[in-house]
Order: sequence, then structure tokens, then C-alpha cells
Amino acid sequence: MSIPKYEEIMLPLLQYIESERECSVREIVDRLAGHFKLTEEEQRELLPSGQQPIFENRVGWARTYLKKAGLLESPRRGFLRITDRGRVVLERKPDRIDCDFLMQFPEFQEFRVRRTPQRGEDKLEGKEAATPEEQLAHAYEQLKQNLVGELLEQIRKCSPTFFEKLVVRLLVAMGYGGTFADAAKAVGGSHDEGIDGIIKEDRLGFDVVYIQAKRWDGAVGRPEIQKFVGALKGHRARKGVFITTSTFTKEAEDYVSRLDDKIVLIDGQRLAELMIEHDCGVSTAMTYRLKKVDADFFGEE
Repeated sequence: MSIPKYEEIMLPLLQYIESERECSVREIVDRLAGHFKLTEEEQRELLPSGQQPIFENRVGWARTYLKKAGLLESPRRGFLRITDRGRVVLERKPDRIDCDFLMQFPEFQEFRVRRTPQRGEDKLEGKEAATPEEQLAHAYEQLKQNLVGELLEQIRKCSPTFFEKLVVRLLVAMGYGGTFADAAKAVGGSHDEGIDGIIKEDRLGFDVVYIQAKRWDGAVGRPEIQKFVGALKGHRARKGVFITTSTFTKEAEDYVSRLDDKIVLIDGQRLAELMIEHDCGVSTAMTYRLKKVDADFFGEE
């Protein structure tokens, strides 16, 4: 069973709390996970931000909406209980409780107006309801993929020399090669036997990594990787990075997976993602800081 959406959680949540005087939030999450027969893996699955399990996030928003509609209340920190209105709702035996159902309550209407919702705001990719965090993560991923495409378009237009410098800057930003000046001396200067450059693996230079950079349009196949591996052996090297602006064939990836030597393949998608991650060739357009209530601030002895 997949992780239920927050609107699917509302009715079971309210039904569970009805039989209790008050329940801890932690107990509610655990009981609902059992109700929906979620596996341990499903319970641990995180939001794209990596900050919170998806199921806990959805339970949290189901809880928030029920409270805004006056069906639940918090008698004390970390606990919930059903209200008289909540009991009346359950006496009607509804088949489902969702945002449309909750719009009958003035408090929830006011809450929705304050949020100035946009048409279809509760739909992710036009399908199932999503929490605000999931909508934000989805929008961020869309913007990121657009940026990946723009970066690759720019990289393919640049000269081979500029591409070599780009690779150097990225590797230095990732912690390889010491300073840019040191790395620039090593990368782009050899072009010897299938090797485009050599860079220090760490700032102290305990080991080196051999580089091959291909600004290609077509997929890189196994023969090209074999040439690179052969060049590494000629230098008695065991570590290499093959970077391309395109992709690698399945045969090339399978070949690398069976090697004893450590060969890392970086395709155009991954190259652009690394540039974004390490602020290479990109700049910050805007920043949003998500904040939450500091419960400790309001704690009373």
C-alpha cells in the first residue's frame, strides 16, 4: 500500500481520537501507520527536503486542518482530543472528510481565505492532494530541472578550453585539487593517451584522480570507457572520472560496475546537478526561509 494522502488520513484520525480522552501526537502517528498497514520502509520515507518522514508530514497537515475546522483541539503540548463538533461530525457517519467537507465550518473558510489559495493548489501534477511542503518540493524540483537544461545548453555552446576550466572549477568546489591555480596546472595540460588531466584527490595530495572530459552530443559507449581504463593502466592509476555533457550507454555503465578500479561516470544531468549543488556557474536568484513555531519559547514552568 502506498502512503495515504492527508485527506485520506483525516477521517481515520478523527475516529481514532474519538475513543480516547486525549492522545499524544506520536501515538497517533504510530496507530495510523498500523491502520494503513504501512511498512517500516514507507514510514521512514522522507520528503525531498530530507527533514521529515512523508507520512508524519501528512498526518501533521490532516491534524492542522481538523483543528482549523474546530473538530480537534490541543489540551496541552504534544496532545490532541476531539471537540464536541468533532463528535457531531462522526455521528453523521461521513464516508470521507476532506477540505471540501471542512468548508462547511466558518473557521475553516476563514483559514482558507487567509491562505489565499490558488485554483488547484491541493493537486500535485493534477492528481492526488499534496501537503504544502510537497507542493513546494515539487515546484523546486521543476525549477531545478529547468536550470539543469539551461546549464547543459550553455555548456554545449562553450569551447573545449572553457569546458576544461569549468571541470576544474567544479572539482575544486567539490574539494579536489587544492586551489584553482594548482588544479589548472594539472587539468587540461596533458591530453596524453586518453587522459585529459590529473588532479589531486585531496588537498594534501595523497592520491591523484585521472580525468577524461567529453563535450559530446551522442551517448558515450563502452569502447570509449575501455580506452580510458587502458590509459589509466598505462599510468598505473586506479582512479578516474569520466565526464560528459551527454549520457552513457547501458553497456558502458555495466562495464564500469564490474571493474576492480574505481571509475566514476558523470553524465550531463549529474554534471549540471553537481554545478548547482556546489554553486558553480549558477547564482542564487531568491531565498525562502521556512519557519515553524518554537514550542520551547512558549513553554511555561
